[in-house]
Amino acid sequence: QVQLVESGGGLVQPGGSLRLSCAASGSDFSIGSMGWYRQAPGKPRELVAAVTSGGSTKYADSVKGRFTVSRDNAKNTVYLQMNSLKPEDHAVYYCYAETYAPIEYLEVWGPGTLVTVSL
Repeated sequence: QVQLVESGGGLVQPGGSLRLSCAASGSDFSIGSMGWYRQAPGKPRELVAAVTSGGSTKYADSVKGRFTVSRDNAKNTVYLQMNSLKPEDHAVYYCYAETYAPIEYLEVWGPGTLVTVSL
C-alpha cells in the first residue's frame, strides 16, 4: 500500500515563502501525476498545482507566477515552492498521487499540512 507523507507547512508572514514536500512510500508501485490541492476554511478543495511523470505542469490561476511544483522521480517526491504568499493562501494543503500498484490504479492522498499566512 502506498502512503504519502507531507512536510513543510507552518506560519509565514504575507510576502514570505514556504516549501512543501511530499514523499511516497510503499512497495511495487509506480506513480503517474502528483500534485497539491488545498482547502481553505468554509471552501471546497481546489487544485493548486500538478506535475506529470514527464514533467508537464499545471497551476491554478490564483497561484501562477508565485508557486512552482516539481518532482524527483527517483525519490518519489513532489515539492511545492510557494513564494509571495498571501493571506488567501491560508489553507490545509493536501498532496496526492496517481499510483499503479503494480497495475491497479489508486489515487492516494496525504493527511494534509496547514499553511497559515498571517502577520
